[in-house]
Amino acid sequence: MENQLQKLPNATGTLVLGILSIVGCSCYGLVGLICGIIALIISKEANSLLKANPDGYSNAGNHKAGRICAIIGTSLSAIYVLILIVYFIFLGVAISEMPGMY
Repeated sequence: MENQLQKLPNATGTLVLGILSIVGCSCYGLVGLICGIIALIISKEANSLLKANPDGYSNAGNHKAGRICAIIGTSLSAIYVLILIVYFIFLGVAISEMPGMY
């Protein structure tokens, strides 16, 4: 009997959300952060299945690419959100230090 390859669950969803997390990091970081975190969560089960049987799935490349895109998108989005937080803190301090405000 010939061994047929199965489809890895959520591999395409992980890839789509991973790509959206990279694209979404330009939307003030929030869209990219949400999509990246969701992609990493749904890829967790597929990742454990892939580790148990690395040669048994046909779309493992989509899963791996999606997971890498999700990690990159989440990292870029988190950095962007941190930059925005620091920017607004400095902006608030600069406005509060203006002469004649209070």
